[in-house]
Amino acid sequence: MARKKKDNWKNREGVVYSTSDNYDYDYEGGEEQDTLPAGDQHLKVQLDKKARGGKQVTLITGFVGTEDDLKDLGKLLKSKCGVGGSAKDGEVIIQGDVRDKVQQILDKEGYNVKRVGG
Repeated sequence: MARKKKDNWKNREGVVYSTSDNYDYDYEGGEEQDTLPAGDQHLKVQLDKKARGGKQVTLITGFVGTEDDLKDLGKLLKSKCGVGGSAKDGEVIIQGDVRDKVQQILDKEGYNVKRVGG
């Protein structure tokens, strides 16, 4: 039986084999949460350099919403700061130490921002 393209066997937690011909694995956590309005979001901005080869990045955590909205926020921050980065798994990673600039941008957009760490 050919495997479906979306069927990622590595994400199956605890299921090794099924003898049923009609068995279809139900992945947990498939539903995304609706995006909260900017005023209800509580974002944390911090400097991180763990497991990054000594390079510094600005890490924004605490975003509640869909992956598309998270990527839009990441795109906005990357373009305003003029640097690269990524947005996935509820985090936005911006290259370099641009905590002050990110905090100002998020304040203007209406987000509740808290600076974490030094």
